[in-house]
Order: sequence, then C-alpha cells, then structure tokens
Amino acid sequence: MKILIPDDYHGLVPRLACSDKLAGHEVTVLRDVAPSFETLAAKLRDADIIIPIRERTAFARALLEQLPKLKLIAQTGRSAHSVDLKACTELGIPVCSGTHASPYTVAEHTWALIFAWARRIHEDHATMQAGRWRDWFSVGLRGKTLGVYGLGKIGEPVAAAGAVFGMRVLCFGRDATAKRARELGYDFAASRAAFFGEADVLSINLRMIEATRHIITAGDLARMKPAALLVNAARAELIAPGALVDALKQGRPGYAAVDVYENEPVQRGDHPLLTMPNVICTPHTAWLEPGTYEKYFGEAFEQAAAFAAGKPVKLLNPDVVPRK
Repeated sequence: MKILIPDDYHGLVPRLACSDKLAGHEVTVLRDVAPSFETLAAKLRDADIIIPIRERTAFARALLEQLPKLKLIAQTGRSAHSVDLKACTELGIPVCSGTHASPYTVAEHTWALIFAWARRIHEDHATMQAGRWRDWFSVGLRGKTLGVYGLGKIGEPVAAAGAVFGMRVLCFGRDATAKRARELGYDFAASRAAFFGEADVLSINLRMIEATRHIITAGDLARMKPAALLVNAARAELIAPGALVDALKQGRPGYAAVDVYENEPVQRGDHPLLTMPNVICTPHTAWLEPGTYEKYFGEAFEQAAAFAAGKPVKLLNPDVVPRK
C-alpha cells in the first residue's frame, strides 16, 4: 500500500528503528512546512494510508473529500481531535490511534524551562560568549510556591520535582486533581484566584480538549505576581487568544517559558513572544526524543501494517464501513 507521513519537518521519521514495520509498503515522508490546502491535497491524493504526526495537519471534511483512495488514518499517539471522526465514518475511512507515550519527557522539559529561567542559563551562555561575566542574581526556588494546574500523568512528576527542591506544591484542577493532591500531601488551592495569585512558578499540565480550550483567561493571568513565571509545555490553545502576550506586557506574570504555539511551526521568527525579553521559547521540543518517537510511530506503523494485512485495528470509529 501507499503510505504517506506528512509534516516531518524535523526529518526524524526515517531514522526510526520501527520503520522496518512497514517493510513491503511504499512509504513517502513529506517534509513540507505548512503547505497550502491545494498542495497538501495533491500530495496526499494517492495515499492508501496516512500516518499524521500528532495534530500538525487538521484532517477536516474538506481535505478528506479530496482523498478518494484513503483507506485508513493511523494517528500517532492517543489524541485525534485534529481528525474529523464523523466525516471519516461517513466517508468510509477508519481511524485508529495509539496510547500516550511516557509523560516524563514533557515533565523534564518543563523543568528545563524553569531552570533556564531561574538560573538565566541562556543569558549566562551569551554573556560568556561575549567575553563578559555576569552581574545579576539567579532566582532561588526553595521555599517558593509551585503551582501545578492539572495533577495527571505529566503534572505528577512536575510536582514531585518541585517538592524535592523544597518548593510548596499548590495544585488546582478538577476533582481528580484535588483528590490526588491530598493523597500526595500537596496543597490544593482554596480558589481559582488564590491559585493564580499565590504561585511563584505556574506550570500548565492540562490535556487539550474542548472543555479546556481557552480555560486560562486574561483575568487569571492578571492575578499572577509580577515576579512569577508561567510555563506552558502543554498546548497554546489552553490560554485565551492573545492573553499571554498582553499579560506579559502589563507585567503580570513577569515572565513566561513556552514550548507550544497557536500555529506551528513558527516560521521566520514570526511570533510576538519571540520579541519579548521576559520570555524563553523552545520550538515544541518537549516530546522530541527517541523513546517517544519510537513508541508513537511504532504503534502507528503496527496498526497500518495490520490493516494492510486484513487484521483488526484499534478503531476510534468502529461503526465505519471501510472503503473497498
């Protein structure tokens, strides 16, 4: 079968050991960055199977209708909210997905961002390259409050690291977060206002679903301390559009460290956060390590190969009547 993998603009997929799971199939990896609708549709038109890289391309009905040969979408990872499942079912396109990869890579990146801010590592490096020695203080974390919004698979290791460094861990979220916080001996905020107001470092660890879209508002950010840091290695859409840039300009919070953006990849440095001296930006690299890639793509490749062999796959739309 013809298998297409779009959006590998990092060029990492061909390096994966799990690629041998697709032996015997015609595999094409596309490295285009944000192609036009027409270009994307033309390149995908002959595909029997498409393996998307997370949510980089939105498979809406308009695109799906341009792909008459498409027989399967094998989503990398568990999330498939970028795929119109209703349209796929009606068009006879099965969709399958995998499971979550290790949460630790995102938790590690979250702490890399926190340390980069607290110890001003990027500034130290640039200062030494310029032949100078630093003349500023770092930020000590012990005794300060770490706000953890969402104490799930990623939030737990983020919180645990904060506790190890002597921080007060203050959690907020749904009832499950409150229950888990009590079990682990962490504080749970008395209110939403208290959570945003008391955190010295606030890490967002929520899943991106419709219920959490734009859940963090301008009002929430305005309650943060002028010296506080907001860390977002989850999804940009969890914050109301434009709210973080405006809040940083107004000085509450005073700093941000982000790994996610509304439109990715950010091209030619065209994002307002990249122009702000109180922001650290990384290019959505929290999950970019071999173990995560091998797990995500290994599952997707296995499901594609199983489908091609006429074997059952784990479907997100089990009511679909597949195309011949």
